[in-house]
Amino acid sequence: QRLDGRQCYDYRNIRVSFGADRGCCIVELGRTRVLAQVSCELVAPKPNRPTEGVLFFNLELSPMAAPGLEPGRQSELLVSLNRLLERCFRDSKCIDTESLCVVAGEKVWQVRLDMHLLNHDGNITDAASIAGIVALCHFRRPDVSVQGEEVTVYTPEERDPVPLSIHHMPICVSFAFFHQGTYLLVDPTEREERVMDGLLVIAMNKHHEICTIQSSGVVMLVQDQILRCSKITAVKVAEITELIQKALENDQKARKEGGKFGFAESIPNQRITAFKMESAAVDTNDVEEQAGEIIAKADPPAEVFANPVLHTPGTAQIGEGIESSWGDLEESEKEEAAEEEGDSEAAAFECEKVETEDTSTRRETKNDEPIVLSDSEEEEVVILEPQELPRKTRTQTSSKQENSSKKAFNKRRRKKRTSR
Repeated sequence: QRLDGRQCYDYRNIRVSFGADRGCCIVELGRTRVLAQVSCELVAPKPNRPTEGVLFFNLELSPMAAPGLEPGRQSELLVSLNRLLERCFRDSKCIDTESLCVVAGEKVWQVRLDMHLLNHDGNITDAASIAGIVALCHFRRPDVSVQGEEVTVYTPEERDPVPLSIHHMPICVSFAFFHQGTYLLVDPTEREERVMDGLLVIAMNKHHEICTIQSSGVVMLVQDQILRCSKITAVKVAEITELIQKALENDQKARKEGGKFGFAESIPNQRITAFKMESAAVDTNDVEEQAGEIIAKADPPAEVFANPVLHTPGTAQIGEGIESSWGDLEESEKEEAAEEEGDSEAAAFECEKVETEDTSTRRETKNDEPIVLSDSEEEEVVILEPQELPRKTRTQTSSKQENSSKKAFNKRRRKKRTSR
């Protein structure tokens, strides 16, 4: 039994949405979403193939799709997916590259297919192959005319764009094996891919032509298993091809009739408002009785003031009859200010005390010489003065510096005496 309730050979729902521009589409395989965009430009051809256009395919796996994917790093999964898609599209010759030639040996069209994984819920290969072939079928390149050596590229307003020449539509179908090939599942989810023993990918078109086969994992497959998978692939590819053709026809019809198209129109409103709650009927007959019972059971407030209390004339009270506490706040602010003033006075008194102690110690050591702590230049002697900032003088052992310091100290002492 599968977690999503599907049978072993069932595919998840496939949805194709086209953008406003040609060659842009989003394919949803269950919860796996892949965005594909096709672009083209005129370039010089390859030297070994001067009459063929250039095809370029690229798949990007970003952390937006799954937390385990790292940005800007070529993981083994990304390399294997790109190689598989190149074999599916380029090596199968699904696009006529000779029709992309404008001037042999000089200018050809380079068609670039970029795919981005928007959400990863398993089976990236199938979703990317469907998105790639749908985008290529939906794309239109500009029309070109050649006169001598002059090449003219027309805009869509001047001439209708030209679709690509596509011979067939290869589509990949993935099979997951469990218990050494005993159990087989089609279209594995991300949880099933974590516990599978092996994976088999078969790319086929609706003409039952196998384009590529890739097997990975630790399981060994026998001939009967591969033939069984190929028969299942033929059925699934026919169904998916029919779905793609219907989607392309509906989009072409909407564009011709001038109807609404693009991602904004193709995504239903229910997808955006998926989490809204449906409206439910509410009985409002006995609302007053229920409200009365709730009020009767509720506890009354602790203090209720019927009349407003005005502390001073010209003031008003805000609230539901409860006494304002602004007066208490003012009293607390006054108390805090008084405490701050007391702290500042105490600090000033302590500063005065320290200054008087310094002056007394200086009077006692008037006739003493300055103390030399050591010969090192890192140590310092600090001379404290009551009204000036502290000055730092480095002690040195030379006799000249000692005499100059003595003279400066005596001059300061004389000035203080005269000022007193």
